[in-house]
Amino acid sequence: MGNPVTYTEQELVALLKAKDESSYSYLYDHYSGALYSIILQIISDQELASDVLQDVFVNIWRKIQSYDSTKGRLFTWMLNVARNLAIDMVRSRAFQNNRKNQDIADGAFAESVGAVLQPGTDNIGLRKTVEKLKPEHRVLIDLAYFKGYTHEEIAEAEGLPLGTVKTRIRSALIQLREYLK
Repeated sequence: MGNPVTYTEQELVALLKAKDESSYSYLYDHYSGALYSIILQIISDQELASDVLQDVFVNIWRKIQSYDSTKGRLFTWMLNVARNLAIDMVRSRAFQNNRKNQDIADGAFAESVGAVLQPGTDNIGLRKTVEKLKPEHRVLIDLAYFKGYTHEEIAEAEGLPLGTVKTRIRSALIQLREYLK
């Protein structure tokens, strides 16, 4: 058995941008679990979450040229790709119609199974980091990033002005960036 291949982030990005297929295998092997966990926070249906995960890696393949290392780490960029695709799926008309047409018993069973089998974001340490935030920031980050609410929906649900929601989320993201350094 040979030594496992490892890449620095810069090497990995360079290989990905050169469309090196082995680097995509490496990327999938090392990041799919974490990304799947994020997707499951938004979409509780495991089969649908797996489909979204595949779409995430297709998008990464297609859009890797748009990744800019000066704006953040590769994982953060991939996490945003995954989160955005999962939210797009939840907001899609087909997803909404499918949820309306489920039998009550099927929906209840899926919810209970999902609660037991669903890996949480604790698996990658995000939840613990978010717990360090002030309560008013923590709630907004949870709604925006783990549950997929828009800023407008959060403002309405929390009874806050839209500007306050945006400011608090921005402050929370800056604080999280400091915690993760």
